[in-house]
Amino acid sequence: MKFIVSSSVLLKNLQLISGVINPSNTLPILDDFLFELGEDTLQITASDLETTMSVSVALDRSEDPGVVAVPAKILLDTLKTLGNVPITVTIDEKLAIEITTGEGKYKLTGHKSDEFPEKPVLEEPTTITLKSDILKEAFHKTLFATGNDELRPVMSGVFCELTTEDFTFVATDAHKLVKYKRFDTKADQSASFILPKKPLNQMKNVLPEDVDVKLEYDKTNALFEYENVKLICRLIDGKYPNYEAVIPKENPNVLTVDRHPFINALKRVALYANQSTNQVRLKIGGKELVLSSEDIDYANEAKERLTCSYDGEDMEIGFNSKFLLDMLSNLNSEQVQIEMSAPNRAGILLPVDDNKDEDILMLVMPVMLNQ
Repeated sequence: MKFIVSSSVLLKNLQLISGVINPSNTLPILDDFLFELGEDTLQITASDLETTMSVSVALDRSEDPGVVAVPAKILLDTLKTLGNVPITVTIDEKLAIEITTGEGKYKLTGHKSDEFPEKPVLEEPTTITLKSDILKEAFHKTLFATGNDELRPVMSGVFCELTTEDFTFVATDAHKLVKYKRFDTKADQSASFILPKKPLNQMKNVLPEDVDVKLEYDKTNALFEYENVKLICRLIDGKYPNYEAVIPKENPNVLTVDRHPFINALKRVALYANQSTNQVRLKIGGKELVLSSEDIDYANEAKERLTCSYDGEDMEIGFNSKFLLDMLSNLNSEQVQIEMSAPNRAGILLPVDDNKDEDILMLVMPVMLNQ
């Protein structure tokens, strides 16, 4: 096997898929990239068994097509230092790999490809085409709310609900919940599935702007394909919780506040909060919002006032400041609304703007005031 390619082109494509490789693998072969050399293309694949991602690279020249597994870390580290130069890669029958540049020669040992996991094949998949911007926005607005509880794996992913009218993405960890709906994307038939967190983070990081992404899915796997990139991931098996049931419908107390000043005040006041609960209290009445926190163990205390618009009965409610900041940071509007019913009931965060293409609702559970 032999091919010539630009080092920067090869590096760029390897970096697209390298996020799939785990830092520590039980199977040594998963520390490798799979190189499949064709007549004028090189297909490179990375896998962690659950997620498989591949990219096709057009070559300047190639000879003797074949397949080999190449150690990922040393190859990436070498390419990062080379700059943009043509490199010649030669692999002999004993899987000895030689990388040649104008002035340098580097040798490493490849591995047999037969131990590398086979790519899953989707059976009678359903296909839908989505804009990359919509997917990136959906992943950005939901992934932070997914859970990490191994006993409840369904809550560690993003629930996708397709209908003939819209597309809904939901994430929750039982403390916070996000429901993100798009009206500019529709499916020919209704379906629902749970996508795992890791491949979605990978897609969020590498998806380019404004390209068409083909999404195929069956009962077991989902495939994302755009340009020269494919990602296949195993769907999370299980029934997603009835998220609509936990969203309170009657919330007569409505706080409207400027988002950026609210975020900055929260960050300051949260510095003085108890580090185990991260509780910040919101005391709301009239046109005044008072944020306060305390950490009795260290005699820390903070209080800050903001002007706001408020419709409802005077109330005091406590929230985990980290959860609130996560949510506020993932909204885009200048102002936000927090709808509440009681200090022991969930608060609903909504953007104050009119976007006909999307609808977003965020829910956060309170931290009880006696903690």
